[in-house]
Amino acid sequence: MSEPTGAARRRGPFKVGDQVQLTDPKGRHYTFTLEAGKNFHTHKGSFPHDELIGAPEGSVVRTTGNVAYLALRPLLPDYVLSMPRGAAVVYPKDAGQILAFADIFSGARVVEAGVGSGSLSAFLLRAIGDEGMLHSYERREDFAEIAKGNVERYFGGPHPAWTLTVGDLQDNLSDADVDRVILDMLAPWECLDAVSKALVPGGILCCYVATTTQLARTVESIREIGCYAEPQPWESMIRNWHVEGLAVRPDHRMIGHTGFLVTARRLADGVEPPMRRRRPAKGAYGEDYEGPNKG
Repeated sequence: MSEPTGAARRRGPFKVGDQVQLTDPKGRHYTFTLEAGKNFHTHKGSFPHDELIGAPEGSVVRTTGNVAYLALRPLLPDYVLSMPRGAAVVYPKDAGQILAFADIFSGARVVEAGVGSGSLSAFLLRAIGDEGMLHSYERREDFAEIAKGNVERYFGGPHPAWTLTVGDLQDNLSDADVDRVILDMLAPWECLDAVSKALVPGGILCCYVATTTQLARTVESIREIGCYAEPQPWESMIRNWHVEGLAVRPDHRMIGHTGFLVTARRLADGVEPPMRRRRPAKGAYGEDYEGPNKG
């Protein structure tokens, strides 16, 4: 049985063509690709790539300036934050939430719209595996080319489960019986009609938006279309901690707001969602409120 795509690049001694992440004594990262006969240069000296080729992961190399660097393969969260960008990347904290709460499983059939730089595509492909299906749609050809290069660089070549289409989702969607739909775009409500026809009953729609106005319109549009259970919106934040002896405190910096996530389950055809038991606050829908898709 052959290894899953990209697995051979994640284990064993370093090989020519592998990506290496060096960590210096101050915790700074430097990523490069191993090439026979080449040298890695820093302002603290250099060392030959050949010193790492054939060495086990987790080795320490020293430059001509006698500075030690820890050598490891970059994790996917490290890779997506350092790869070339066309559009902003989906941060690992949000990608992890999407994989968990959109319930991305091995072999899943997934549609993604808004590829950007390919960050989320790489996470999705690794989760669904070679037997799944990811069809990604991107309006901009230049973004699609950058995403394609980033994803193929990570996996070591084309991924058998991935199809990338340049164009609008609502104009080009031809997939049916889709398990999950991920919308990372400016106006996901414009695609609800199209993706709702493609999603299987019980399937999950997940939207990633940046602002509160987008969040409000997305949630209200999902409610209005009438074929989903009650949508669940949230955001996540990460705060690291400094631990040094008795000095245990939160770091001064944190990864705060990056975007909002909304998930909703597709109902069976012809089924109306149960009425929400929680009543909205007085004034939530004023007399002049005309719904999310009016005006």
